[in-house]
Amino acid sequence: MGRTNGVGIHHTVTQGERMAIAHRRIGTGPVRVIVLHDWFGTSDNWGSVLDYLDPKGFSYAFLDYRGYGRRRDVPSRYTLPEIADDVLGLADELGWDTFSLLGHSMGGKAVQQVLVRAPERIEKLIGLCPVPAAPYAMDDATHALFYGAAGDPAKRRTILDLVTGHRASGHWLDRMVAHSVEVSRPEAFAGYLADWQPRDLSSAVKGNTVPVLVLVGEYDLALTADVMRATWQAWYPDCRVVTVPGAGHYPPHETPVAFVTEVEAYLRG
Repeated sequence: MGRTNGVGIHHTVTQGERMAIAHRRIGTGPVRVIVLHDWFGTSDNWGSVLDYLDPKGFSYAFLDYRGYGRRRDVPSRYTLPEIADDVLGLADELGWDTFSLLGHSMGGKAVQQVLVRAPERIEKLIGLCPVPAAPYAMDDATHALFYGAAGDPAKRRTILDLVTGHRASGHWLDRMVAHSVEVSRPEAFAGYLADWQPRDLSSAVKGNTVPVLVLVGEYDLALTADVMRATWQAWYPDCRVVTVPGAGHYPPHETPVAFVTEVEAYLRG
């Protein structure tokens, strides 16, 4: 099914008649990008960004993880290696020998898993407020908050409020929590956290020369620019860290036009 907005951009969602891996497709342009969502979201949870992507210059394929969104009922182990398998399987089905990857938060760690699996296929990486390749350190309180969030929507709201710098409206936070609860299985939400938080890919990615852009929100209180410089920029020789003004952990919602402009300028370059 598809929809066309007021300026004629066509959004296509492929759900499996010819493609085995359900995904959202936007654009038919020559620059090919597979997009991976965050721990809370799905391919639908990118705000108004979906209306601003250039469909003539780019081909975007937004993948839902198993246990989420259109793939909520697909059996899964809920691991990053399984996400990498699905990304490469989707690329094969699309006929994309090489492509770029864009990953948000948890998706930022997942794109690195894809890179480790098939470095020869990756043209560029973009990490949006991305989790670094090393284990994500948590103190006892943070561990309890994150690991309790699968069964407690209030904890999900606390996390979202923190990573957006305590600046987002209550209504937006409530909508984000409701979307998260509705579109993901609790066991998937818990299972992916138990995999991405302790997983260590740092030795496998150090020194990789793939071009990397890291976008970090000015008001993100968790994954800050300092964290990105100490991890992503230290491990990837060709890595640029850019702060997105006016945004926290969700630039696609908070500053959508600025986000798209940065992404597409980098991919064109």
